[in-house]
Amino acid sequence: MTIVLFNSIETWMAKYAEASSGVLINVGSHDVTEPRIEEEIRTLLTRFPDLPVIILSDSHDLRQVLTALELGVRGFIPSAVGIAVCVKAISLALSGGIFISTESLPELRRLMSVADQQERKRAEIFTYREEDVIAMLKLGKANKIIAYELDLQESTVKVHIRNIMKKLKVRNRTEVIFKLNELFD
Repeated sequence: MTIVLFNSIETWMAKYAEASSGVLINVGSHDVTEPRIEEEIRTLLTRFPDLPVIILSDSHDLRQVLTALELGVRGFIPSAVGIAVCVKAISLALSGGIFISTESLPELRRLMSVADQQERKRAEIFTYREEDVIAMLKLGKANKIIAYELDLQESTVKVHIRNIMKKLKVRNRTEVIFKLNELFD
């Protein structure tokens, strides 16, 4: 692996972009979610969509990892990992894979557990069909559209909405969404 260092993405783009097989961006102690860094990564990925981009960071914060992956990076490497792991992570990204460090997994497990608990709590409150209606309400759909998309009668949709409102102790559709967000998001 040949490695060439640049002090900025702009310098790299001007001198070496076409000859690169991947880009490793060292953000150091900066946060990937900082607007300037996030915009630079977004610009880079937009301009070179097939080029694997990997982030090297002093952090392994899951929020940063997920933001980077949502932007389209192929790896998020905490600087605390050894050089051998770093090289393998870069190689994985260059060959089409995606790398996240095991340091991020405990937080990911915790978030999944919270989401699972919320899902079980909702399942205890609402029926399967009520959940379908709730999903449509969140999209702001009218009763007629909900009925059509769920293959129900409009009167059945109204009954489901009335039951949902009773269970949440609210008076209208807007309050349903507000209460659901308050309880489950």
